[in-house]
Amino acid sequence: MAGQEQYEELARQLSAIGAVKRDMGRILPPDCPGGSAAVLTLLGHNGEMRMSRLAELLSVDMSVTSRHVAHVADRGWIERFPDPADKRSRILRLTVAGQEQLDELSLRTSRLLADRLSDWSDHEVGLLIELMGRLRESFGDCRATPRAPHPHATDATELTTRTPA
Repeated sequence: MAGQEQYEELARQLSAIGAVKRDMGRILPPDCPGGSAAVLTLLGHNGEMRMSRLAELLSVDMSVTSRHVAHVADRGWIERFPDPADKRSRILRLTVAGQEQLDELSLRTSRLLADRLSDWSDHEVGLLIELMGRLRESFGDCRATPRAPHPHATDATELTTRTPA
């Protein structure tokens, strides 16, 4: 098992990921901010869904989800229609224009990553993908009940997932 110093360094490195995310955000088209891109990505990956499910996947409040959905719907990237099982609910689905926008976002992201990681080997990129996937799996569904404390944790400071400011 890794030591405290390694976990502290990992926390610092994860905090620095914000710079990577900001750089990736700069390549988004002006009419497609990050929240809109996330809506398109989730609908593209998961298919049509209720707005409540989208809010869960985005891990944001329904009011925030509604703003993101309104933005992409106004641009014709998604369609909203009544849920046949519950007329009060809405089902969201990508349109052809939405799929085209998602394809453009994917292309921009892939190009940026290819540029920034051009000096990485295929093996290193693959390893990063594998390890990031494992990290995400270790945290599970962040909306769910917290996992039980690690048996070797001795106090509350070892249990937090927040990084120091």
